[in-house]
Amino acid sequence: MDEREGIAWWRDGAVGRIELRRSERANTLGRSAALALARAIDDLLLTEPGAVLLTAQGAVFCGGGDIDEFTAAADTLDALVTDILKPLHPAIERLALAPLPVVSAISGSVGGAGVGLALCADFVLAAQHMKLRTGYAAIGLSPDVGSSYFLARRVGGQRAKQWLMLSEPVDAQVCLAHGAVDALYPAAELGPEALALAHRLANGARDSLVAIKTLCEGWEQRSLSEHLALEQGLLSERARSADAREGIQAFVQKRSPRFGGN
Repeated sequence: MDEREGIAWWRDGAVGRIELRRSERANTLGRSAALALARAIDDLLLTEPGAVLLTAQGAVFCGGGDIDEFTAAADTLDALVTDILKPLHPAIERLALAPLPVVSAISGSVGGAGVGLALCADFVLAAQHMKLRTGYAAIGLSPDVGSSYFLARRVGGQRAKQWLMLSEPVDAQVCLAHGAVDALYPAAELGPEALALAHRLANGARDSLVAIKTLCEGWEQRSLSEHLALEQGLLSERARSADAREGIQAFVQKRSPRFGGN
C-alpha cells in the first residue's frame, strides 16, 4: 500500500484500489491532495490491474476543492487552481480512458470536483443516503475535473446544465432515476457490493471488456460505417484469442469460464 496526503492506493488481487482518506477534511482536493491523487492514479495504472475501484472514507465521498485553501489564496486563487488542475486533469483523463473497467462507490455526499472523480467511472454505485451537489455556481466558480463532462454524459446536457446552475442537492433516488448513478445500496452493503463487482470485472475476459469500452466510448464521433468496421476488426482479434476459445467451450459445457488472456 502507498499513502500520501490522505490518498491511498493498493492492489487487492486483480483489482487496483484508490481510497480518499481525508475524512476530517471531507476528502477535499487541495494542492497537495490533488497531486497525491494524480500520482496514485498513475502509479496504480502502471501495475496494470484488471479493474480499478474508487472509494472514500467517511460521510463525504469528496467535497470538491478545499475551501480553506481557496480562502487563503484570496487574490491568487487562479494560481492555486492551476496548481491543482495541472497534474489532476491529465490523471483523470488517463483513468477515465484506461483500457480497463473503473468502478466508483459514493459512500455519502459528493460535490464539486468529487462529482467528476466519481462519475468518470464505468460503473457508479452509491449509498441510499447519498446526495450530489455541484456547488460551483454557488461560490461563483465553474466546473473542473470533468464534472460537467461526466455529468452531461450521464444525465444529458440540459439536465446537467440545470444541476450545475442551481447548485441544489440532488438526492440518491433522483440521481438513480436520471442515470447519474447506476445502483443504490444500504450503506453497510455498498463497500462489499462495489468490491465484488470490481473483482468480477477484473477476472473477466479483459480484452473483451477493453473492446467494449473502446466501442461505446467513441461511438458519437464515428459514422455507422466507421463503427461497423471497428466492430469487425475488434471482433476478428477477439475471435483469435484464447479467451474466446475458453468462453465458447465453457458455454457449451455449461460451466463458468476461466479467462486468462492470450
